[in-house]
Amino acid sequence: MQASRRRLAMALSGLLLGAATIGLRAAAQPQEQVIKVLARRFTYTPNKLTLKKGVPVILELTTADVLMGFNAPDFGVRADIIPGQVARVRLVPEKVGTFTFFCDIFCGSGHETMNGTITVAA
Repeated sequence: MQASRRRLAMALSGLLLGAATIGLRAAAQPQEQVIKVLARRFTYTPNKLTLKKGVPVILELTTADVLMGFNAPDFGVRADIIPGQVARVRLVPEKVGTFTFFCDIFCGSGHETMNGTITVAA
């Protein structure tokens, strides 16, 4: 009888420890940050983004003008931004520094100045 109680107590202890560990892992994972970015001839608003290292980010890209592009090669992400639709790009910044993003679809004279920066802080 005592052996059964010990086994039951050990099993319950293991379950509680496992549940606590899962809860701690879930609490330690940062929540996704959502940032809305408007693309229009020949700028992004905002054109300067500040992100925190390791915090997942979803960029919601929109335009009312013409077909545009979004390219952030240092993060390995790119998207077409179609008028009237929302393009979502997910990234997790792992490097600290300042990086460039830009429009990679020709959208008219002035296109070459359509860019911005992503600054990642520790």
